[in-house]
Amino acid sequence: MKKKNILVLCTGNSCRSQMAHGYLNHFAADQLNVYSAGIETHGLNPGALAIMKEDNISIDHHTSNHVDEYDDVDFDFIVTVCDHANENCPYIPSKNALRLHHNFFDPSKVEGTDSEKHAAFLKARNEIKSYFKDFVAENLVG
Repeated sequence: MKKKNILVLCTGNSCRSQMAHGYLNHFAADQLNVYSAGIETHGLNPGALAIMKEDNISIDHHTSNHVDEYDDVDFDFIVTVCDHANENCPYIPSKNALRLHHNFFDPSKVEGTDSEKHAAFLKARNEIKSYFKDFVAENLVG
């Protein structure tokens, strides 16, 4: 079976899209080629790396990529994970892509104690994990 291509798009490709990328690889690496990108690149967020590690998923090897790097990829799915990316997304010429949008809570904007920041990343991670687990169940055979 040919793998499907999925793009997860966020503003900076540093946090939410990276967590989604990690879970999609975890849930469906045998069925998906996973790409994540931003309309800007902000590097990997240390909080995202740490919270994913707590769920035994390493995204340390990921890079922060700009959506233009994938101009030549024909996507089957394009998922925007924040309103800013959804509203400012450049045209992506994948003719038959199923386009989905879900505005996930942004933990990188939370200020406060380490405990409050951890709780914010945990909240976002759990929302993302649940959404993409359901996505895989609903959109992929297997």
